[in-house]
Amino acid sequence: MSAPDSLTTQRTLPEPRAMLRLIKPVTWFPPMWAYLCGAVSSGVAMGANIGVVILGIILAGPIVCGMSQAANDWCDRHVDAINEPDRPIPSGRIPGYWGLYIALIMSALSLVVGWQLGTWGFGATVLGVAAAWAYSVEPVRLKRSGWWGPGLVGIAYEGLPWVTGAAVLLATTGAAPGFPIVLMATLYALGAHGIMTINDFKAIEGDRKLGIKSLPAVYGPEVAAKIACTVMGLAQALVITMLFLFSKPYHAGAVLLLLFGQFWAMSVWMRDPEGKAPWYNGTGVAMYVSGMMITAFAIRGMVI
Repeated sequence: MSAPDSLTTQRTLPEPRAMLRLIKPVTWFPPMWAYLCGAVSSGVAMGANIGVVILGIILAGPIVCGMSQAANDWCDRHVDAINEPDRPIPSGRIPGYWGLYIALIMSALSLVVGWQLGTWGFGATVLGVAAAWAYSVEPVRLKRSGWWGPGLVGIAYEGLPWVTGAAVLLATTGAAPGFPIVLMATLYALGAHGIMTINDFKAIEGDRKLGIKSLPAVYGPEVAAKIACTVMGLAQALVITMLFLFSKPYHAGAVLLLLFGQFWAMSVWMRDPEGKAPWYNGTGVAMYVSGMMITAFAIRGMVI
């Protein structure tokens, strides 16, 4: 594993602000939100279990997600040198092998903290850490595939934290997540494939040069945007259908309204798929995750 060009710079220690940027706090929200959705959907009183709820949220966001961002930036340092040369590693603000060291230290920290959440929490943490490295590191590097990579991240960011949040709280009662929880977490995780595809729009040039077959790089921005919209829309359509079948018409109607809002945002995005991808990330995706919480309340404590 070769070191980045920053090894040749005079800096020997990472810049503190660069370390914060390396673990990308802006990316922590999805898994933290999904864990909270899982806790809500469990039906277990969170007030009496506030410690495991807070610890799980911190684990899902700053620790595991932060670790995954550090690992990804280390493995992507050559791509970032093309797309975003000002990023911490290619810019030299995190010199030498420090990017790798940070990712490894945070991987170990993830396992230590995950152990505090019992069997369910630790098992999920192991899967999350493994998924982060499988996504980024050679020879696996699932990021090279525009299908497998976003799919894995969608599961790790949305599905796994949701089920874990429910499982950790249900374990206090001797129960385990039921079918409604697993189903909804799975559907939203599959739909998140489209969200993760949106993030690939910013790296089209570098992905093409280095042979990373993201959907925008392979099919172009227009087709990739249509695929992302279709995946997100179909997943939520299935969620809405299941909520009706679970006799939750008001919740289903609320998620449907949010989906209509996304259709409007999608129409705006399609006018400039590459340029407006960040805009859609802040509008359409916000409605997507709002539907997650509505769904969590809908199936709260449901046993089938």
